[in-house]
Amino acid sequence: MNIADYKGVWVFAEQRDGQLQKVSLELLGEGRELADKLGVKLTALLLGSDIDDMAKELIAYGADKVIYADSPLLKHFTTDGYTKVICDLVNKEKPEAILVGATFIGRDLGPRIAARLSTGLTADCTGLDIDSETRHLQMTRPAFGGNLMATIECADNRPQMSTVRPGVFEKLPKDASRAGEIEKVDGNIAESDIRTKVIEVVKSVKDIVDIGEAKVIVAGGRGIGSKEGFEIVKELANVLDGTVAGSRAAIENGWLDKAYQVGQTGKTVRPNLYIACGISGAIQHLAGMQDSDYIIAINRDADAAIMKAADLGLVGDYKKIIPELIAQIKVMNNN
Repeated sequence: MNIADYKGVWVFAEQRDGQLQKVSLELLGEGRELADKLGVKLTALLLGSDIDDMAKELIAYGADKVIYADSPLLKHFTTDGYTKVICDLVNKEKPEAILVGATFIGRDLGPRIAARLSTGLTADCTGLDIDSETRHLQMTRPAFGGNLMATIECADNRPQMSTVRPGVFEKLPKDASRAGEIEKVDGNIAESDIRTKVIEVVKSVKDIVDIGEAKVIVAGGRGIGSKEGFEIVKELANVLDGTVAGSRAAIENGWLDKAYQVGQTGKTVRPNLYIACGISGAIQHLAGMQDSDYIIAINRDADAAIMKAADLGLVGDYKKIIPELIAQIKVMNNN
């Protein structure tokens, strides 16, 4: 393999039911920065059926070029179908880096593509950069149970591949005036290429809020002590027009739904305000919320790790502090 033959940064633009996923737009923002450092084009790769309108949106969010395969066989995600189309395009176009969102689809698709292309993949990255001397993609992710951060390079194979969790990067402002190249391909796919057939799509109906979009989050941890203890945490979130969330300990104890978990094994969030109640501040949790604009920690232990990450630390019993906060906020709201 001559790695000098590979040029360009690609972002897999994941869509579901005709809706672009937020993580794809976030990756375009980061991909734009990487492509500019390398002096190459940023290409969005889009697969689906009846997806013509989405190509222009990807240009508006930072892509120089959009390659999209439109076929009824690509309407629903299948590992076989998507892998074949993407690998065929990669072998033809030879991008040097491919970024994939670490969604349920991306975590299935990314490793399959990497294996078929005989290249490496760094999963669940929290940072991406370019080595100015070697032009290698530097991929940073938590390692050894989240106890340290490792920066990994794929020096000898191309393309360099990374999956990135939603919420890690920020999307660029939409610019409808941006011009770019749009290339439609047929995908060169047949029914025989797909070993599974989607008979029916059944969506579970849950009243779940996407904490990744929340501007205010009030999160509780092991220190809350019980599911009943979360009622006061939820009340604080409500008076702030925010969303409740939890650490891994809170979710594993069954106090909140898994969808509300913040941290390395949950979601990455970056709200304007993050209030951590009874959370010690393990690195696994900090990895999911440390980029919040303003962090308030409520904890009995003045030396807890969360205090070092917080802009404001309140030492004491959350059962006494939170009711007082709620009362003061209600007074302010009434005024």
